[in-house]
Amino acid sequence: MSLQAELQSLDDDLMAKLPAGIVGAMAQADLALGASGVLDAALKAGDQAPDFALTNARGGTTRLSHVLASGPVVLSFFRGGWCPYCNLELRALQAVLPGFRAAGATLIAVSPQTPGASVSTVEKNDLAFPVLSDTGSRVAKSFGIAFDLAEDLRPIFTSFGQALPERNGDDSWVLPIPATYVIDRDGIISFAHVDVDFRNRLEPAMITATLAALARRKAA
Repeated sequence: MSLQAELQSLDDDLMAKLPAGIVGAMAQADLALGASGVLDAALKAGDQAPDFALTNARGGTTRLSHVLASGPVVLSFFRGGWCPYCNLELRALQAVLPGFRAAGATLIAVSPQTPGASVSTVEKNDLAFPVLSDTGSRVAKSFGIAFDLAEDLRPIFTSFGQALPERNGDDSWVLPIPATYVIDRDGIISFAHVDVDFRNRLEPAMITATLAALARRKAA
């Protein structure tokens, strides 16, 4: 089953359990975000990826430029370990991690959650790649994919135990748009996938194909 098919099945199950008012509020927020023009600010293929250094789940620091010195990077922005859609995506990425490594690439995942929450995400999903904590969504903002959660959704998130100030350890209600970037060794973005609908994620097979195409270009 494809990742998107798994996501759709998950969404069908979750939405069927929610009151119509909450489903409607979520749909309205999605439409408003799409109409906001937020995607215009998102970095795209051909742009220079901003360098960053973030805390990883083991308490160390991971710097993008240092990782790029050894090969391309697949950079995945996700909302947090509390998000079931994100956990599905992370597990799908873990499943194809050997293929990424065979292509000489490193996979890095970034969310605004606290380092402690990142540890839980790694352990829960048995992940073997760095999961970094973007405190204050500084890196997401530099990639142009950060947005303020709609006011109408904040009490809903809180009722679900997902108040973002508690999850992320700051006073904001900022989230990243789920996004995947393939970044070449020179720091240039070779491929970008950014979708305001959090239910949609890039198929891992597309990332593998992008890395293969990048390797062919380098060899030519």
